Amino acid sequence: MPATVIDHPLVQHKLTHMRMKETPTQDFRRLLREISHLLCYEVTRNLELTTTRIETPLMETESPVLAGKKLVFASILRAGNGLLEGMLELVPSARVAHIGLYRDPKTLEAVEYYFKAPAQMDERLTIVVDPMLATANSAIAAVERLKKRGANRMVFVCLLAAPEGVERFSKAHPDVPIFTASIDDGLNEKSYILPGLGDAGDRMYGTK
Repeated sequence: MPATVIDHPLVQHKLTHMRMKETPTQDFRRLLREISHLLCYEVTRNLELTTTRIETPLMETESPVLAGKKLVFASILRAGNGLLEGMLELVPSARVAHIGLYRDPKTLEAVEYYFKAPAQMDERLTIVVDPMLATANSAIAAVERLKKRGANRMVFVCLLAAPEGVERFSKAHPDVPIFTASIDDGLNEKSYILPGLGDAGDRMYGTK
């Protein structure tokens, strides 16, 4: 399944400013939160609706509301929290899962150190968030873990993706659509996305 690129002009404009190496930490965080709002709009476009009876200042009427169980936002720690926070501003009733993974510097494989998720995952749409889809090792491992917990309807959302990551993720999880703001050129020898924006977690939290 090919990735869907969200090419809205506001997304692309804000992403350009995030890529700039001189963009300070506070602006990087703000831009990430703003882009997460825009990505969330697109990813949730087809959520099911039902109606409820309400009373406006003028009359009673049937009005649409979200149907079914609350959404789950699943954040791949730590950088995924940047997207998570913005999306929770739009859907504050959503449930949250956290998946703690780090990339082994020698093998580049994902190693799990933390996992916590809501109950009844099989009845919820799960939106998995991580700013970067590079080798896809972390994303593949996170989705595998969520499937073991019962999640059966998932979407993966990222800021940037490498073609290699899209290909590997799609082969591992063809049932999970990818939404991204950009598919970049590829990976360097250290498996960083080029041209990319550097390490999203370090830039978001001011660490090295």
